[in-house]
Parts: sequence; C-alpha cells; structure tokens
Amino acid sequence: MSRSYKGDVTPAECWSALDSDEPAFLVDVRTSAEWNFVGFPLAPAGRPQPLFAEWQTYPSMSIDGSFAPRVAEAIKASGGSETSPVFFLCRSGARSMASASALTDLGFANCFNVLDGFEGPPDEEGHRGQIAGWKAAGLPWRQK
Repeated sequence: MSRSYKGDVTPAECWSALDSDEPAFLVDVRTSAEWNFVGFPLAPAGRPQPLFAEWQTYPSMSIDGSFAPRVAEAIKASGGSETSPVFFLCRSGARSMASASALTDLGFANCFNVLDGFEGPPDEEGHRGQIAGWKAAGLPWRQK
C-alpha cells in the first residue's frame, strides 16, 4: 500500500511540533466511544487543542465521506492552512494513515501519521497503552 501523506512521526516528534511556534494541528480520528472510554490526547498549553473527527463512524465503522472536508474546514477556522503540519492519531496507526492520505489528497501538504497511535500494540498480556504510543510515551492525556 503506497501512502500519499508526508510521513510518519513518533508521538514525541508530534508533541515537539505541536509545542513549536508554527501552528500545527493534532487530529484524533478514533471513535467517540474510544474518546469516552479510553481517553484522549491533550495539546501543549496555549496551543490549539486536538480536533476530534471520526474517520469511521461507530458502530458500523463505515468511513465518513465528509471527513476530509470537515477537518480542512476546522483547521482553517483555527488559523491553519494547507501548509500547516497536521498530525493524525488513532488507536494504533491504520486509521490515521488513511485519514492523513485523505487530507493530503484534498491539498494539504504536511500531513503526518503518529506512529503507534494513542495506545500502541498490545503487550504480552493483551493490554494496550503500555509499550508504545501516546500514552506509553508519557504525553498528556485525559479520560472522561
């Protein structure tokens, strides 16, 4: 599978970009159920907070055809543009790659996938969030 987005970054690289002077955006593409029950990332203080946009709609998990235009509009409404860095985050990486490609196809030049997502792969006991990803990297997050 070829990718059309700019590249992959670690959660720490994403955090560093979000904390820089350049406007950068984090888009959490997981489902509302995941945000509510698993938790969600926070952005550095004084920076734009993450955008929450389901790539696939729970429970059918059908891809939201209006995803890219809605995210593009939200980024522009928050002061971003087609050249702003945009980082996509899901549970473990697959949905964020697809959504980064979708926004790239819409003309955004700097879309990135956050490697290992919010929770990363399961550990030897089947638990996520322990060995890789946003949570395991010790980056700020919250659970409702």
